[in-house]
Amino acid sequence: MEKKTRRRYTLEEKREAVAFARRLGVRPAGAALGIPHGSIANWLKKPPAVKHPPAPPPSETKAETAPVKKQQIAKHYTPSQRAQILECAATKGVTAAAREHEVSRYSIYDWRRKVKRAAAGEGDSPTSGPDPKDIEARRDREILDMWELHRGLGPSQIKNQLRRSGIKVSTNTVRRVMEDAGYRPPKRKEPSKHTRRYEAIRPNRIWHLDYLQRYINRASTFTLILIDDHSRFVVGHGVDDAERADFVIATFEAAVERHGKPEMVVHDKGSAFWAWRGIARFTKLLEEMDIEQIPGTKENNGKLEVFNANIQKELFNVHRFYDLAEMKRRLATHLRWYNLRRTSHALGGLLVPADRYYGRVEEVLARIEAGVVDDSDPLDLKNRVLELFKVISVGGRAEVWLMGQQILQTG
Repeated sequence: MEKKTRRRYTLEEKREAVAFARRLGVRPAGAALGIPHGSIANWLKKPPAVKHPPAPPPSETKAETAPVKKQQIAKHYTPSQRAQILECAATKGVTAAAREHEVSRYSIYDWRRKVKRAAAGEGDSPTSGPDPKDIEARRDREILDMWELHRGLGPSQIKNQLRRSGIKVSTNTVRRVMEDAGYRPPKRKEPSKHTRRYEAIRPNRIWHLDYLQRYINRASTFTLILIDDHSRFVVGHGVDDAERADFVIATFEAAVERHGKPEMVVHDKGSAFWAWRGIARFTKLLEEMDIEQIPGTKENNGKLEVFNANIQKELFNVHRFYDLAEMKRRLATHLRWYNLRRTSHALGGLLVPADRYYGRVEEVLARIEAGVVDDSDPLDLKNRVLELFKVISVGGRAEVWLMGQQILQTG
């Protein structure tokens, strides 16, 4: 048996193989030149060179030195581009299509094989899939549909609303699409400087109360809002034609009956809440319920001031109300959407007030991270987590509470 002699290649053959491999790939170059692709791969890693090349004349060194060609980076082709290249290869040939579209012949042959297997039901076709322009158009429609439903929301809020629906998009993209559709950002005001920031550690720890005045067809209306500090959940509201203590008491009692008793109430010393002489009727009610009252300023009631500014931007400045009855209906609908569906920057951007108020934060964040869309009502009894029993420490003394009512105090 004759022993096979190992083939040796000249320097010119090696350089030719390396140049050919850089244009078309290692395997096509090996098949065309009859050289093992492993040898060509080794030459690519360590380009062949003359052991002792003669030094060129000093005057001609720079002129005759050829620039080193950088290795090409793999290019990604969309399904529509692949289909176009395959059509060109079918009419003009693989080599002509490869030169015209700057793609390797190996890729064209590979796409052909995959198309045949897909036709036989053995995999996905490389030419199938949505066009990127169609994907962008569908994304833009989602943004504009959300903005059409909630005209008062800005780009970052629209982005968060879409994120809860399982759609990921950047704020810059949302802003660009909205501006193309006519959105103009409002003039920014210098934010007021707060020296003290606080947040309740649990629901029903602190409630904020405040009035919002608006004119509906020349009729003055006063909207009373009760909001939970920890979750920004609106626990109660009502509309009257003046600031009256009777209306405040009735609205507050209805909120307590529905959501339980708060431990503390904060307001801005309005005439319906506070009396400079004597004791106001609302103060007497709070004393009977053993609820602490903190009369303060707008800075102490800042969370409700922000809420009032947002509701004017998102509801009162967007809709025109023909009568008081329509205003009340739209207000109730908006507040329900606010509690259950509107994301809040104060809660991290992705949570809604009901998530915090009913103890669903971890569940909701896990669902959003997993991309699962949940259209269930957070107020459904099976999803509610009410704080029926709690033990707290105040000044070193233990207090036991049941359904918002203190039943025991030690020490």
